Amino acid sequence: DDTSSTMLTNLSLYLSALLSICCMILLGFTDDVLNLRWRHKLVLPTVASLPILMVYYVTYGNTNIVLPFPVPQLLNVNVFDLGIFYYVYMGMLAVFCTNAINILAGVNGVECGQSIVIAVSVLINSLLNLNSDCWPEHMFSLYLVCPFIGVSCAVLLYNWYPSKVFVGDTFCYFAGMTFAVLGILGHFSKTMLMFFIPQIFNFVLSVPQLFHFVPCPRHRLPRLHPTEDKLVMSTVKFKQSDVGVLGRMFLFVLPKLGLTKITQDEEHITITNLTILNVILRVMGNTHERTLTIYLLLLQVSCSMLAFLIRYRLVYLFYDE
Repeated sequence: DDTSSTMLTNLSLYLSALLSICCMILLGFTDDVLNLRWRHKLVLPTVASLPILMVYYVTYGNTNIVLPFPVPQLLNVNVFDLGIFYYVYMGMLAVFCTNAINILAGVNGVECGQSIVIAVSVLINSLLNLNSDCWPEHMFSLYLVCPFIGVSCAVLLYNWYPSKVFVGDTFCYFAGMTFAVLGILGHFSKTMLMFFIPQIFNFVLSVPQLFHFVPCPRHRLPRLHPTEDKLVMSTVKFKQSDVGVLGRMFLFVLPKLGLTKITQDEEHITITNLTILNVILRVMGNTHERTLTIYLLLLQVSCSMLAFLIRYRLVYLFYDE
C-alpha cells in the first residue's frame, strides 16, 4: 500500500545518505593516513555519491530545471530537461562540497566553524519551507542536519584555539558529503551552493595552483610569525621557467585585483599562496590565529545572509512565484 511504499522510500533515502557519508569518512581517514593524490580526491567522492544518485533516480528521477527570466520569453520554453547531465551536475556537486571544505582548512576552528554556519543556514532554510509543498524533503534535511550541528559544536569546543583536537581530512569530507547529501536529496542544491559562496571564491582563487598553472606547495596555510605570535601570509617561490602562458596570465591579473602579492628577480618569482585566508590577511594585516578564524566566520555568516536575500527576495526578479 501507499504507507509501506512511503516507508520504504524514506528508508532508502536515509540508508543511501548514511552510506555515502560513511564512504567519505573512510576516504578522509585514508587521506589522513596515506596522503592521497588530488586525482584520487576527485574520483573517490564521485564513487561515494553513487548510492544517493541511484536512490534519486529510483525515487524521484526528475531532471527538469525551471529556466530563469528572460529565457522563457525568448525560447517560449519554461522547463528544460537536462537528462543525464543533471546526474553529472549532482556528482560534481558531491565532489565540490567534499573538497571545498578541505581546501579551506588548517587553522584552528575554521573547518568546524564554517561547517556549523552552513549547517545552521540549512536548518533555517528547511524550517522556512516546512509549510511548502516540498516539506517532506526539508523534514529529511532536518533529520540529518540537527545531529550534524550537535556533533560539530561538540568538536568545535575542542578544536577552537588553542586546539586540543585536530579534525583533519576526516571531518572535512564528512561535512562536505553531508552537505552534498542534503542538497541533492533535499532538492535545494542551488540554495546549498549559495551557502558556499566563500568556498566557491576560495576554489576559484585556488584554481591556478590546484591545476598547476602556478606551482603549488603541499600546504598553503598562513604561517606563524616567529616573534609576534601572529599569522602572516604564506608564500611559494619558484623559477620563472616553471610557469607557462596561462600561469603568467594569472600572475598578471591576480596582483592587479589585490588577490596576491608578487615579487620577482631575474630567475625566481615569489607569490603569496592563492587562498581566501591569505586574502583576509592581506586586507586586515597580520593577525592572531583566533582572530583570523573569527574574520572568516563573520564572512561566512554575511554570505549566508546574502544567500537568503537572493533566495527569498531577489529570486522573484527571475522566476515566477
